[in-house]
Amino acid sequence: MQIFIETERLIIRELLPTDDSAMFELDADPEVHRYLGNSPVKTIEESREIIAMVRQQYLDNGIGRWAMVEKASGNFMGWTGFKLIRDTINNHTDFYDLGYRIIRKYWGKGYATESAIACRDYWFKQFDQPTLYAMTNVENKNSKKVLGKVGFVCKETFTHHDLPHYWFELNRDTDQKALT
Repeated sequence: MQIFIETERLIIRELLPTDDSAMFELDADPEVHRYLGNSPVKTIEESREIIAMVRQQYLDNGIGRWAMVEKASGNFMGWTGFKLIRDTINNHTDFYDLGYRIIRKYWGKGYATESAIACRDYWFKQFDQPTLYAMTNVENKNSKKVLGKVGFVCKETFTHHDLPHYWFELNRDTDQKALT
């Protein structure tokens, strides 16, 4: 098992096939999927397929979403990290997206912000990419708040899957206040 990042409260590591039941808990919750198109998974097999897809992204792209684990308990809390988006979204293709998704019982405790800051710092130290991107449904005020705390700049609103979304960018050269 590869650990990528450790923070005061989190271990951020590769997703493993053994994370299947916790991934199912995460992605079967309709409230977690409220701003994601309202299509929670229905079976644990779907969660296994998602994990397999992410693990294949590690091989194909050298990057993919990572498991977020609470250090104190060792519990899987959700995922965080990067995804190479090959499709065209908001006139961007082949870009890296920072994302996170957390099991509801861990909401409101600062874990999304903590993981996003740690991932941001890791990104700009490890990768030779000038800009990192993120997006969120305009109704997801908490995610917008997290991205702002991390230093992302909301550039515009666009439509994705027939829903309005915010488009965020964080540039190594121009958004220095976030990187200090």
